[in-house]
Amino acid sequence: MLDHGNRTGPNDGASAHEEEVAIPDFSDGLVDRSIYSDPRIYRRELQRIFARAWNFMCHESQIPNPGDYFTTYIGEDQVIVVRGEDGLVRVLLNTCRHRGNALCRAELGHTKTFVCSYHGWTYGLDGALIGIPGKKDFYRDDVDLGKWGLVPAAQVDHYGGFYFATLDPAAPSLFDYLGDVGRVGIESMLTQGEVVVLDGVQKNVIDCNWKIAVDNLFDWYHVKVSHSSASRVGFLNQRMMMPMSQMVMLGELGHAIGGPMISQEQQAKIDLLSDEERRILDGLPDAERAARAPVERRPLRPVAAKAAMGPVGVRSTGHPNIFPNLWISTRGMQLSLRLPRGIGQTEVWWFTVMPKSFTAEQRRVARKFITHSFGPAGLLEQDDGENWSQSTLSSRGVASRRYPHNMQMALGQDEVLVDPSGQKRVETRVNEHAQRWTYKCWGEWMRARDWQELLATRSVSPVGRI
Repeated sequence: MLDHGNRTGPNDGASAHEEEVAIPDFSDGLVDRSIYSDPRIYRRELQRIFARAWNFMCHESQIPNPGDYFTTYIGEDQVIVVRGEDGLVRVLLNTCRHRGNALCRAELGHTKTFVCSYHGWTYGLDGALIGIPGKKDFYRDDVDLGKWGLVPAAQVDHYGGFYFATLDPAAPSLFDYLGDVGRVGIESMLTQGEVVVLDGVQKNVIDCNWKIAVDNLFDWYHVKVSHSSASRVGFLNQRMMMPMSQMVMLGELGHAIGGPMISQEQQAKIDLLSDEERRILDGLPDAERAARAPVERRPLRPVAAKAAMGPVGVRSTGHPNIFPNLWISTRGMQLSLRLPRGIGQTEVWWFTVMPKSFTAEQRRVARKFITHSFGPAGLLEQDDGENWSQSTLSSRGVASRRYPHNMQMALGQDEVLVDPSGQKRVETRVNEHAQRWTYKCWGEWMRARDWQELLATRSVSPVGRI
C-alpha cells in the first residue's frame, strides 16, 4: 500500500541541505552588497526566514464564509487560506499531492472542494483527500487517502482579525512573535474600530531584492529627493517631505516602527479631548485645525487607542514593519507584502484597509489618496521602484559589489528612552536606526539553525545609546 504521504513536514530536513555561506556583520552600519546578489544567501533566506517566520496571510473579511479562500505565498511556496465548514481558518500548500499541480489558479473565490485540473484528485476544505479517479480500477484500492491530504501550515493564528501562518511547529505563538512593537503596528490599523479589506489586491513585480524594498519603508531621508515631483504637483506638502521630529521603536526578532511622531506635549493636549471633540477637529479646515491641534494632518486617534497601543505607541505615526516583509503604511489604511521572486525580483502586494464605519464618501476620498500614493499607479512607488532596481543591479557588478552600503546615519548618536509602561523608543530626527536593526536581526535569523537557537541568540530590544 502507498503509505508514505506524510513522511516529512514542510520544514523537515531543511538544515541538512543548506549550503555553507558567510553572513556579514552589520555592527558598524555597513551593509555588504552580497546579501542582495548571492543566490546562496537567497536560498537560505527561504529556509531560515520565510519557512520559519509567521507570515501575513489575509484579513478575516476576505474569507468571511465557509468555503471562501484566498491564495498567497510563504516565501516562494504558494498557499491556500480557506475557511472550513467548521469555521476554522486553515492554510494549505497549494500543490496536489499526486504530481504537484497547483490546485487553485484563482486569487480568491468560494468552493466546496479543491479539484486538481491534472488528474482530478479531490480535497475537502480541511485539506483531506476525499477522492481519486480510478481508485478501484487503476490503483486497485491500494492507496491510503488519509495519508495523502494537502500539507497544512504548522500553525495558523490571527491578531485583531489579521491572519498569519508559519511552516515551523517550533515557532513561538503569534502573540509572542509579534511582541509589543508588532502588536502596536497592527493596533494602528484598528484605532477607528473594526476594519475590512477592500476587494482587489494591487500587484506588481519590481526588479529589486526584497530587503531593499523592506528597509526603504523606514527611510525618511529619501522622501524630499525621490518624491520631489509629488510635492511639485501638490500631492505631498513640504512638511511631510522630511519631518524632523521622528520616533523609532525597535522590537525583538526584527519588528520595527520608524517615522514621524506626536510629541509628549501634543499628546497631552490630545488626551484632554473627548472622541467627539477629536471628530470635530478632524472636520475643520487645515488652518483652523492646526491652530487648535498642532499635529500632522491625519485623523486623531480615539481615546481607546492609548490603551491599545500604549502611551508611546499611540504617539507613533511612522511606518511599522512586521518582520520579515509586512509593511503597514499610509495612515494604517494599506498593507504591503514584499514577496521574494528570486534574488533580484520582488512582487509587491498592496491591500487596502478601511474602517468598517467609513461612509461611502470617506471611502472614496481615502481610495483616491491611496491609489495615487503607493501601488503600480502610485506617484511614490514609481519613484521608489526605480531606485530599488538600480540599487539591486549595482550589487551584481564585480567591482561595485566590493563597496558596502552606508547605513551609519546617527549611529551611536541617540539614546533609547524607556517609558514607565516599559515601552521603548528613540526620539530623534531623520535617522537609519530601524534599517540597521532590521539587518542586524536578519543576520541573527540567518545564522540560527532553528527556533531554539534563534530565541537563545536574538538581540533584545536595545537600551542606552545606539
